[in-house]
Amino acid sequence: MDISIFDVVGPVMIGPSSSHTAGAAALSRIGREIIGEPFSHVSFGLHGSFADTGAGHGTDRALVAGALGMRPDDERLRDSFRLAKDIGMSYDFHRVELDDVHENTVQMVFTLRSGRKREIIGSSIGGGRIVITRIDGYETALTAQTNTIMVEHQDVPGVVSGITRALALNHINIANMQLARKSRGDMAFTIIEVDQNIDDMTLHDIDWVNGVKRVQVIGTVESLADAMEGMLYV
Repeated sequence: MDISIFDVVGPVMIGPSSSHTAGAAALSRIGREIIGEPFSHVSFGLHGSFADTGAGHGTDRALVAGALGMRPDDERLRDSFRLAKDIGMSYDFHRVELDDVHENTVQMVFTLRSGRKREIIGSSIGGGRIVITRIDGYETALTAQTNTIMVEHQDVPGVVSGITRALALNHINIANMQLARKSRGDMAFTIIEVDQNIDDMTLHDIDWVNGVKRVQVIGTVESLADAMEGMLYV
């Protein structure tokens, strides 16, 4: 009997490698969540080991599966190419050379229905763990290990304090916070990891802070699949 690499079942994944399979699926699944709106195409730029050995480990299928909303232990992962075709999601793979990144890194460019493109770069750092290092040009360090709030806002005094005040009023404890900006006084991107679940009232209060452009919640790697169950973004 012939055995596919996708018949090798681990405790938390379908496929032979936690870095190249589970991590790859987690990366594109979190990327899909960050995008948060319908897209029709994903271009995957593979760097380092992802480009050199990814095909043999099923990295390509795992990335497509994650973009479809699957988690690493989803048995449908091996059929991701067919499933993407069935719903009209197109994709391509190419090699890229990126500076100062982990060897297991992917550059994902999502083409939205509007035609606008959004870029996310992330790395699989072992054991199924990931880190998103860039979102639309903003340098980040999003691990998706806890509930995370992402806020895009004007880079002016008072906005960050308004955001943290809104969290405090809703009894949300900050575990970690990072701010990135492309240029001084332009737009900034704040990522806040928190200890509690985020409700609509908290998001509403943050959204009302003067200078906030956009706010969204990113689920954890473990819980994201349940939240995305049945949703097709194409």
